[in-house]
Amino acid sequence: MSKQDLMRAVVTEVIGCRGCELWKQRRNPVPGEGNVDAAVMFVGEAPGYWEDVKGRPFVGAAGKLLDELLSEIGLSRGDIYIANLLKCRPPENRDPLPDEVEACTPFLNRQIQIIRPRLIVTLGRHATSYILSKAGLPVEGITKLHGRTFNTRILGLQVVVIPTFHPAAALYQLKYKRGLEDDFQIVKLELEKLEEL
Repeated sequence: MSKQDLMRAVVTEVIGCRGCELWKQRRNPVPGEGNVDAAVMFVGEAPGYWEDVKGRPFVGAAGKLLDELLSEIGLSRGDIYIANLLKCRPPENRDPLPDEVEACTPFLNRQIQIIRPRLIVTLGRHATSYILSKAGLPVEGITKLHGRTFNTRILGLQVVVIPTFHPAAALYQLKYKRGLEDDFQIVKLELEKLEEL
C-alpha cells in the first residue's frame, strides 16, 4: 500500500472512532493533513473551535501565526505534515485528559510511522510531553525544553525532536512569540543539516 492509502485508512478510522467521549460533541474530527513524504512533521495538542468547524488543523488565529512562521523559514503547508495528539476538540478547549490521549494517540503513532519524518516539531507542552515520553526522555516544563534539539528514537525511527511553544500561547504573550520565532530558526537550521546528509 502507498503512504497515501495508509494515511487514508487512518483518516477513515478517525472519522468512525468512538474511543472516548469527545466524538459526541465534535462537529468534525481533525485527522491531520499535509505532505505524507514530509521530512518535518508538526504535532499539536487538539483541535480548537475553527478546526472543529472546518475539520482541518491550525486554521484559526494560531494557524495563521503558524503559516507566517513557516513562511519565515521557507516552508509552506505543502512541505510539512501536521497532526494533533487529539483528533476531536475538547469542550471549551480544555486540556486533553489522560484517557483521551491514550485512546487517540495510536492514530498519531501510525501517522508518524507512515510519514517517517526526520524532524518532529512539537507545538506546546502536551505534544512535547507525549513525544518525549515515547522516546523515553524526561519531560520538563515547555519553558525549559523549547528550542532544544533531541536526537532520539521514536517508534523505531531515528528523529530529531524540537519542542516549541504553542502558537496559541504566542498570540496572548509576546515573550512566547519571540521564543517561537527563535525556535523556528532552530527548525530551519536542523532542516539544513538534514539536507546536507
